[in-house]
Amino acid sequence: MFRNFMKVLEPFKNQLSRAVAGNGNAFQQNCISKEQKLTEALKKAIPGITYVSVEDISGGCGAMYEISIEAKEFKGISRVKQHRLVTESLKSEIAEMHGIRIHTSPSPDTE
Repeated sequence: MFRNFMKVLEPFKNQLSRAVAGNGNAFQQNCISKEQKLTEALKKAIPGITYVSVEDISGGCGAMYEISIEAKEFKGISRVKQHRLVTESLKSEIAEMHGIRIHTSPSPDTE
């Protein structure tokens, strides 16, 4: 009986979820804006970034992110110092996270 009731509600399910969450899922909206926020913070702190990728790998709750960065500032410094540069740039944001994966590399020479 419950299955039949759910089948009857199926056509209305999408309308109801859109009405509650607006455009798309609220978790997805939060995820995207948080990823954009992290990207902008990194670009502001490390102006020589040539590539940056920020991805929520926690399943949508925003607890864990994977960050890949390629920047001119990383040339000639150790990987540990590269990661410290990133973590210092995101100090307040990291305090709210469960975990973070960081991948860094110096920008290739363009000359």
